Amino acid sequence: MTTGANGAVTRKRLRRSARLVVLAPGPMVLMFRYDIPGREPFWVTAGGECEPGESFEEAARRELLEETGIAADPGPQIARTTPEFVTPEGEPVRADERYFIVRVAEAAIDTSRHTALEQAWMNEHRWFALDELDDWPEALYPEGLRAMIEARLAGEDLG
Repeated sequence: MTTGANGAVTRKRLRRSARLVVLAPGPMVLMFRYDIPGREPFWVTAGGECEPGESFEEAARRELLEETGIAADPGPQIARTTPEFVTPEGEPVRADERYFIVRVAEAAIDTSRHTALEQAWMNEHRWFALDELDDWPEALYPEGLRAMIEARLAGEDLG
């Protein structure tokens, strides 16, 4: 809840989102840098808000194709976060973010399907080695991404 200028209490909109932890060999994780006027730059995983009536899994598949050019079925949900933040458009929200891992054979993506807003704000992408996530000079979201990835990798049968 937030308090408006007139003192009235309003509820933040629930923003349902599918987030994608795209992993290339290394492992390396794909992140996008947001550079929004008036805010400090920050990095996030691929993904975005679910369309009305869209499941988290459907949104994950759609967002993966739109933001990376990868047509694949994301794996099972590996994590959930419920942060509160202000969207790039300036709307305070409470989020329900579901995370899915997608493995790719090479660190290559196609950003040609980005929307006009994504083209304006997501001006850079980068593949991070997991140890780079600990002391990167700009904010990385979600917090605890390295632990999320390592917990998933530790639970996999690598033999």
